[in-house]
This record gives sequence, C-alpha cells and structure tokens, in this order.
Amino acid sequence: MTAVQFGVLGPLAVTTDAGEPVVVPGTKVRALLADLLVNRNQVVSADRLIDDLWGGDSPANPAGALQVRVSQLRKALNDAEPGARELVESRPPGYLLRVDAVDVARFDELARCTDVERLTDALALWRGEAYADVADAEFVRAEATRLAEQRLAVHERLAEARLARGEHDLVAADLAELVTRHPLREGLRAVHLRALYAAGRQSEALDSYADLRERLAEELGLDPGPELVALHRRILEQDAALSAPPKAAVIRTSLPAPLDELVGRAEALAELSELLSRQRLVTLVGPGGVGKTRLAVETARAQSLPDGVQLVELAPLPAGDALVAEQVLAALGSYEAAGTSMSPADRLVTTLRHRHLLLVLDNCEHVIDPVAELVARLLREVPGLRVLATSREPLGLTGELLWEVPPLPVPDDGDLDTVRRSAAARLFAARAAAQQRGFRLDGQSAAAVAQLCRRLDGLPLALELAATRVRALGVRGVVERLDDRFRLLTTQQRDVPPRQRTLTAVIGWSWDLLDETDRMVLARLAVFRDGCTPEAAEYVCGTDLDTLARLVDRSLVVLDDSGANPRYRLLESVAAFCLDRLTDADAVRARHATYYTELAERADPELRGADQQRWLALLDAEMANLRSALVHGGGLRLAVALSWYWHLRGRLTEARRALAVPGDPEQETRAAPWRVGFALSQGEATEPDDVRAAVTADPGGHAAWFAANAVIEHGDLALAAELLPTAAVDRWTEAAVLTSLAHIAHANGDQATLEDTATRSAALFADLGDRWGRLRATEWVGGLADMRGEHERAAALHREGLRWAEELALWPQVCAELSWLAWLAVQTRDYAQGRELAERAYALAVEQGSPGALVFAEMSLGLAARRDGKLDLAVTHLSHLADLGRGESQPALYLPMVLVELGYALEQGGDPDAALALHIEAFEAAEAMTTMRDAVGPLEGMAAAVRSPEVAARLLGAAAAARLATQSPAAPAERDDTDRTTERLRAALGPQRFDALLAEGTKLSPSEARAQL
Repeated sequence: MTAVQFGVLGPLAVTTDAGEPVVVPGTKVRALLADLLVNRNQVVSADRLIDDLWGGDSPANPAGALQVRVSQLRKALNDAEPGARELVESRPPGYLLRVDAVDVARFDELARCTDVERLTDALALWRGEAYADVADAEFVRAEATRLAEQRLAVHERLAEARLARGEHDLVAADLAELVTRHPLREGLRAVHLRALYAAGRQSEALDSYADLRERLAEELGLDPGPELVALHRRILEQDAALSAPPKAAVIRTSLPAPLDELVGRAEALAELSELLSRQRLVTLVGPGGVGKTRLAVETARAQSLPDGVQLVELAPLPAGDALVAEQVLAALGSYEAAGTSMSPADRLVTTLRHRHLLLVLDNCEHVIDPVAELVARLLREVPGLRVLATSREPLGLTGELLWEVPPLPVPDDGDLDTVRRSAAARLFAARAAAQQRGFRLDGQSAAAVAQLCRRLDGLPLALELAATRVRALGVRGVVERLDDRFRLLTTQQRDVPPRQRTLTAVIGWSWDLLDETDRMVLARLAVFRDGCTPEAAEYVCGTDLDTLARLVDRSLVVLDDSGANPRYRLLESVAAFCLDRLTDADAVRARHATYYTELAERADPELRGADQQRWLALLDAEMANLRSALVHGGGLRLAVALSWYWHLRGRLTEARRALAVPGDPEQETRAAPWRVGFALSQGEATEPDDVRAAVTADPGGHAAWFAANAVIEHGDLALAAELLPTAAVDRWTEAAVLTSLAHIAHANGDQATLEDTATRSAALFADLGDRWGRLRATEWVGGLADMRGEHERAAALHREGLRWAEELALWPQVCAELSWLAWLAVQTRDYAQGRELAERAYALAVEQGSPGALVFAEMSLGLAARRDGKLDLAVTHLSHLADLGRGESQPALYLPMVLVELGYALEQGGDPDAALALHIEAFEAAEAMTTMRDAVGPLEGMAAAVRSPEVAARLLGAAAAARLATQSPAAPAERDDTDRTTERLRAALGPQRFDALLAEGTKLSPSEARAQL
C-alpha cells in the first residue's frame, strides 16, 4: 500500500512515510478525509458523505461538489506521495479510503497489551483530543467518544502496571491531573488511591476517597461502588498487600557492555522482547553483516529471568564441529569433573534442568546440525530454558520462530530531511563522525550518503566499514569507489573478528559453506537485475526450486513475495561478489537475453487484449532485466517486441534509443515504422516520403498504424488518412484505425463520422478486452459530447477514462484525460479547477517527454488564465503555443484556437488591432486546414476586435450561423466572450439596428463574412 500515514489522535494529520507533512486544503476536504477515516476500509455512500459535509445546506449540485472535494483530496495525497491518490477508491455507492497506516490502528493494537512500555507507546501517539479539528461534526462524535474512553482505560492499565513495578510515587503524581479532569471515574480514582497509599500518603488517599463520595452524592445521588468501598476499608486497616512491592532482584548476565549506540532497531527490539516472553526458540536469520548478533545481544539485555542470560559464541568452532555442548558448558563455567562418565550433552541438561535462563547461541550456521540436535533436546528436557539463536539459515526445529533481520531502511532520495530520518544514514553518520571529528550529515553530504546507503543495501556492517574510509576519502570518494567495494570496505580495527574485517570475508563466510552446485547457481543469479521469478531462475541458471530454497534459507538469496509474483533477489554486494566468481558468464548472459526476448515477444500480443494489466505489471517488474538483455544479446529483436509497451508507458526516449541499434534485414524492416512513429511522437519533423516508406514495410499491421497515427499530431490529416491501413490484418488494428479516423473527424468537425468511428472502435476494443483501446475510443466519444455542448456527459466520460488510465498506470493517457478535464472545466467556467488539472497534466507531460500532451496541457493553462482575467500569464502561455504551431511544416491543428485566445487576451489588454490580426491569421489557418468548425471562433474574435460596429454585428451573425451548421454550440465560457461583444454592439448600434445587421450576417458564409474586413 502507498506509504502515507494518517493521524486522528489529535488534529487531523497526514504525513508521508518519510515524515513530511501533507497539506489537505479546505475545511470540507478535511471533513471528507475525517469521515473516510472514521469509516476506513469501508464504503461510505455518496449520500451519507454529502449529508455529513453539508447537512441541510447542500450545494446546488451536491454530487458534483462532493466529486470536486474527492479530487482535491486525491491530488493532495498524490502530490505528496505519487500513487497515493489510489488510496481513495470510487466504489458504488460512494467512496472508500483504503488505509492501514493510521495512528488509531496502532493505538488499538497497543491498548490491548499489559506491559508498561507498550501502554506508554500507546499514549504517546496522542497529540490532543481525537479528531480535534472536526470534533463538532456529528459523524465523528461516536468514534471520538470511544477513543476518549479507551484512552482513559489505557491510563488506568498503565498505572496498574507501573504500580506492580514499584513506581508508586510517580504514578501518584502523574494521575493527579487526570483525577482532577475526571473526578467521578471510579477506576481511575482507585488506582490513584492505591498509589497514594503505597507512597506513604495515607491521609491524602482518605481525603481523595471522601472527595469522590461527596461528588457522587451531590452530582449523581450515588454511593461509591463496592470495589472502592472495599479499597477504602483496606486503607483504613493498613493492609500490607497495598504497600509498595520490593525492588526487583539484579539479574546476572554474561553479555558484553555496549560500546556504541544501536541505531535504527528500536521497533525490532520491542517486537523481539515481546516474542521472547511467549516463544521458547527464536532464531534471527539474515545475510552476513545485517546485524543479527548485535540485535540479539541488545534483545537479551532487556530480558529478566531468574538465572539471567548466557551468551555462547559459536564462531570459533570449526565448520561441522560437533562440540557445541562443550562450548555452552564452557560459557556457563561448568567444567568436567575428574572421572565423570556423562556426555557433555547430559552434563549440560543436568546443569540447566532447574534453571530459568535465556541462552543466546550466536553464529550457528557453520555448525547448524549439531546446534539443532542440542537445542531440540534442551527444549524438551529443560522447561525453564529459552533460546535466542543467530544464524544465516534456520535450525529447522518444531516450535522455532524465524525472525528475519532486515537491512536498515535507506533514504529514497538525497533530500536532507529524508536522509536524516533514514536509519541507515543515521548509522553511517554516527560511525563516520566517530572516525572523523568534523564529519556532519548536512546539505552538502546528504545526497552522497543517500547513494552510499542504497548501494550498500542498508547493511550495517558494510556501512560501518565504509565509515572507516571517510577520513581518508570523504563520502563522495567512498561512493565513487564502490565498484571496487571489496578492496575498499575493510577495517584495521583489532577488536573486530577476522570474518567481519572485510566485506569479502563477510560474504565469503557464507560462500564457503555452500557445495559446488549451490555456488554455481548463486553466481549465475548475479546476472539478473532487480531480481527474477522462479521460472527465470530455473531457465537461466539451470537450477531447481530446491536449490533456490536452500539459498534463501542460507540468507544469500532474498525471496520477495510482496508483489503478485514471488521474486528472488541478491543484495548488491552479494551480486558483486558472485559476479567475480561466475565462470560461464557469456553462456549465462546469452540464456538471460534469450529468456527475456521470448518473454517480451509473448507479452506483445497480450498487451492488446483482456490480460493487458497483468502483462503491463509483469514487464514493469522485469524492466531492469529487459534493459540488461537489450545490451547482452536481445538487440533490435527485443527492442521491437517492447515498442508497444514503451508507448503505453510513455517511455519514448528509451524506445528510440533501443530501436537505434542495427539488426538483420528482417529486424530492420519491422523496426522502421516504430522508429518513425516514435520520432513523430516526440515532435520531430519527418519527410512524408520517409513515413510512407516506413509504413510500407509493415502494411496493415500494428506498427504501420502506429506511424500513421503519429502523423495526426503534426496536422497533416490528409497524409495520415492516406497511410492508415485500409485492410487491417486483425480486429485490434481495425479498432485502432477507427480511433485515428475519429481523431481526424474531430479535427475536421465531422460529427457524423466521429460518432460512427468512435462508437465502433469502443465496441471492438470492449469485445477484445483492451482497456487502453477503450480509453482511446472513449476519449473521442467524450470529444463528440464536448462539440455538442454536452459538457457534463463529456466530463463523466473523461473522469472514468482518468480512473482507468491511472489503474493501468498508462501515464500518456492520464495526461490526455487530465487535459480534457481541464479543458472542460474551463469551458464550464470552473477556472480554478481547470488550472489545477492542467498543471497536473503539464507536470506529467514534462515527465513523460510528450510534446503533444504538453501542448494540450499548456493550452488549457492559457485558456484558464485568460478567462480568469490573468492576461499576462495567458499571453505567456498562448504566445509560446502560437510560435510552436507556426513552426510546424504546416499549421498545427491547435493553432486557430490558440490564436483566437491570444487575440482575446490582447483585445482585453487594450490592443484591438493586434488582436484583429491574430483572429484573421486564425481564420486563414482554419481555411488552409479545411476545418471550418475552427473558423467559428476567429469570426467571433474578429467581431470583438474590429472597430466598425456594423461589420462586427455581421461577423457575429455569420459565426452564429456557422455554429448552427456545424452543430457546435458555444460553451458557457465561449458565450461569455460573445455576450460581452453583443452587449457592446447593442449599446453602440441600438437593439433594432444590431438585430438587423446580425440577421444579415447569418446569410453570409464564413469566407464572405471575413471579406467584410
């Protein structure tokens, strides 16, 4: 789930996983979030949300108003943490907030505990009253009341637990304020009375009881409950059981004293301490250098057992040595008596049989079998024994609880605050500062420290070894030398075991314990990038699942099952170690390239069908391997197979770079239309004959359609129509061609063709199950609704399209849908919403490197600014777009509209002559493209700018007639411009004269009206 944290135990708070605050704008949006949090992970109906947010004072369009607030909430979340908008789901009949990272969930979990530490942690989560900033809302009242009651109950249980530990003085002081705030709460008063008495303050305890009795009588007409009455009696009788408990006895331990701070393991310590209270055998597993020993020692230090804690170091034993019992006996100080015939294991059982202690067995992996045999017997025959083991593989015993020690969390980026919150960076900084007094984790070093932590996978030992080099090399120098990490990461510290003095020794310790087959497979796994599936590992490495499972058990391979498919991964340092030992690298890389080329070729047709989403996710997961395969044998064949995937994901530059490599004649032929199509998509001018030649190479196929479709954005509609396949090789290509024809019809204002082609395309794509195709077809159905003035229907279609595009992570289409919605918001006068949506579309288009998407988004920004009166900003955007449109080999499709808007901006800014010139230019561009629907706007613009009122009135009449003929009613925002012009002309000419001239204009064709100037 996306990493966003929610807080309700106080004022409503939202933060990213890195701790950055998320601003949720507006009272209604915050109330919406609170309502969804109260009902988290449950669908809340739209009707209920509307009632909760507005009550009886709902807006004119409550459903639309709610949708706006939902959009604002999604945007706020997504701006802070990309992908977080997915947390707010549209689910009939309303919305659902999908969340687990909320402080109240953690509080509810901790509140069920009984130990002091966890109850203290529970109360520390509170920042004030629950839902403090929306507490007056009826929909939070019941939940806020429940939480307030639970908070008091936790206070009472915590006080009870602290009394049991002898903290009577502190409890008496801490509860005083609570009792004052809740004077009638008998449970709280009872704990306070016991604390006062145990602290030697009997008279105060009796006074407190008397105060409660009086208040109950006066305010409620009640007497204290029987439990309080009995406690009062015991205080009067000075019951010895109410006195403070004796101090706990000092527990013996053999653990070494800590020499430095344990960084980043507070949660792990808390969890392990709780586990050891109920589990007799806990084994810490993980790769070498992850910090298993240190974590085990610090966990053991927090335990309280009558016979203490005993640490047994097993690393000194030779591999496979059976003398484990002797090592434990020696650690316990139990030596063999002369003449005894008992075996070491028998003597150990006898020694421990009546003792209650924790045995810490460190570094079990090289003597795993004898350790497992001994521990199994001890657990059977010594009931008071608990064992905490560290190993690179499990002991494999019944009742064993495996706890995998993870690397320390690394910073996602080089932002100083993010780096400072990272446990890996804090550890490195602490150790580096110990080596070099002047070292500081600041803005200058943050980025390098973040990169270092990521490259070393957050492994504590690797970070500590790297810290020893900072004094000589500086942080950046260490990072620059990480490609030679095994010579770099060494230490001369004399109190460090030899196996931990170099990174090579740490990994080599595990490598040496493997047999030849396992070593071979592990080395071959190093050719993968970002992990692999079991099937890929079996094919490329020539292995089986049993071998992979052994390597996982030995903590050399990490099994990641967080996604849809499990993946095997190597830490970067392990991979580097293994690559140096890969003896058949060329053959393995060839199998790797073959596997991923065939995978891409299987995926390509599936990306055009009902299983599209699954195959997109699969290729996303394998992208690092696919890129590696491209340069190690996949070549142009693989690049062609990935071309449609790259288009769907908006990775145009990557596609062009991969397709630029040479191939054999057949591959060159297949690549030609893709190369041309991607070049056109990035705004590169291409000669028509070059496009024709490329399309001819794949007549009727997907790539031919792709190249022909890309021509449309360059405004050459005739060339595009000529090149589109007329005899499609399959139904998918037929449906795709129909979307292109719909696009051309939209540009030409041909509503009949637009309706026919878009509808047929949508039906075909729906039958094929291709959601991308349905999106594209629905986009033009929405475009038709916009042309006809059905703006609500158009917006609904594009909102649905946006949801689909976001679900599939089709970012180019997300861009298009955002831009459409921005356009529609502007047309319906919602300029603030239009700017917001256009800004999101523009930022995404910049990220995707898509010129067409940039134009659409910037157009909406310019329109919103102009119609909202922000003329300077409008002129900046629109002038830039006009220059782009004029710079094409022929006028861009969007040029007439941009010139009209720029003309209006200049006219409103006081320069009607310059405005008129732009409107005339717009008219001529529309004529040249024979898109007469686009001539309507220039006619209306000329009417606004021309100095003659008579000519202006006729122009308005001609424009009105053209709108009627092309079935293009004016949008509300467009009517604002014509209404402004109409009002001015009526005042100048008089109503009757104006109406007569207007009627004359309706008899003129657009060209005849233009000739009036």
